[in-house]
Amino acid sequence: MFRAKFIAVLTATSALGLSAASAADLAARPYTKAPAYVETLYNWSGFYIGGHLGGAWTNEQWVNSANTTVFGDLAPGQGFRQRGSGFMGGGQIGYNWQANNFVFGVEGTVSGLDNSGRVTNTVFGVGRDDQFSWRSNVMATIVGRAGYAIQNNLLYFKGGYAGVNNRLSVVDNVPPSTGSGSQTHWASGWTIGAGWEYGITRNWTIGVEYNYAAFERQTYQLAGTAAGTYTFDAKPRDIQWAVVRMNYKFDAPVIARY
Repeated sequence: MFRAKFIAVLTATSALGLSAASAADLAARPYTKAPAYVETLYNWSGFYIGGHLGGAWTNEQWVNSANTTVFGDLAPGQGFRQRGSGFMGGGQIGYNWQANNFVFGVEGTVSGLDNSGRVTNTVFGVGRDDQFSWRSNVMATIVGRAGYAIQNNLLYFKGGYAGVNNRLSVVDNVPPSTGSGSQTHWASGWTIGAGWEYGITRNWTIGVEYNYAAFERQTYQLAGTAAGTYTFDAKPRDIQWAVVRMNYKFDAPVIARY
């Protein structure tokens, strides 16, 4: 009987020792925190430079405000409006700031465009032989941009300043009264637009964009060397353009979202 009690006590003691050892092993294990999930966003931040190519449409308008020449056929209040279209292309440079999915930036563009037209007066005046021509050939913009990024895709709006180089000319070669003249002005205005851009690599992006711009009126003196004045209030009423863009984006700090 004494032997049985001794074996029971020994068994219980051994069990308690094993439990204490196991607990000590568990307490000695270091606690490791699970790594946080990190989603890396496509990085739109930083400077970029690129080019664009597409088409543009100009609505040109000119209205006579004074005519004291012999050759001019239009009287004050008479004029024309014409639409011209052509290719355009140029370059852009800008900078983007990114906060999570929101992207803000500033951008400047310079474009050459081939928008021009010609009108022969068959409506107003006695001679009805004034031949007008116009041309809008250089445009520049300075805009702010705001957009939303979905990984490699960026949808954005833009708006700001626009200016265009505009020329208006007239010639009358029909005797007995002939004359000609031309003048060029830089017309300032405003522009708005929207676009989509896609990051094809870490540094290269492509996109498409549509813009609209309207401009102020300028006074053009077309009498040239002839006696008197042949004056017009003229402007590009608006210019619309759609282009394909490509940019090289310089590296900036990686954007991460936890």
